[in-house]
Amino acid sequence: MARFARLEVLNTMVDQGVVPVFYNPDLEVSKKVAKACLDGGLKVVEFTNRGDHAVDVFSQLELYCRAELPELILGVGSVVDPYTAAMYIARGANFVVGPLLNSEVARICNRRKVPYSPGCGSASEISEAEELGCEIIKVFPAGQVGGPAFVKAVLGPCPWVSMMPTGGVDCTEESLKAWFEAGVACVGIGSKLIRKDLLQAGDFEGIRDNVKKTLEIIRRVRPKKKG
Repeated sequence: MARFARLEVLNTMVDQGVVPVFYNPDLEVSKKVAKACLDGGLKVVEFTNRGDHAVDVFSQLELYCRAELPELILGVGSVVDPYTAAMYIARGANFVVGPLLNSEVARICNRRKVPYSPGCGSASEISEAEELGCEIIKVFPAGQVGGPAFVKAVLGPCPWVSMMPTGGVDCTEESLKAWFEAGVACVGIGSKLIRKDLLQAGDFEGIRDNVKKTLEIIRRVRPKKKG
């Protein structure tokens, strides 16, 4: 069962502005990544459903977060079917993210009040996702479907849409400024944030520092809310 209320999860995603995306088959490494993210200022982390026994690693990671990192909101990514979504929800996933839109995943998540961010690449898919109750829509693959210009174009006729581009977002000021000025609610970043060289070196302080730097850039470039 999810530990965090749906609204709290969604608001935290928007407030922090970035959702780190990672997978590692080693539980101890995953624990250290989660702690590095929290120490760097992030309270939401997406563990992707990749590799054999990923659900077992997630289950143990969630128990660790529950006991040692109670502030951390752990969710699952790369979910493409309702059966996988149900497995992770039963193991405590606080949100579900996918590379595509699946209506049955949306229904399962809605039944359990768990946020679902499906991957969409067109205005029609985004509209369908919202009709299914999705609040934050993952734009994927963001770089290939049009980048910041796509986000800006969708928000023209549909200013109420909340989008989270993933794939094509970098940790640089130039990249983040372009996305946030286009109007995204938050961004998803994988290996550019949880860098492979840092993981291989066991440099979790470096990951923490990369998270801090990224958050500082987002705070600086994000347009101020009116009112």
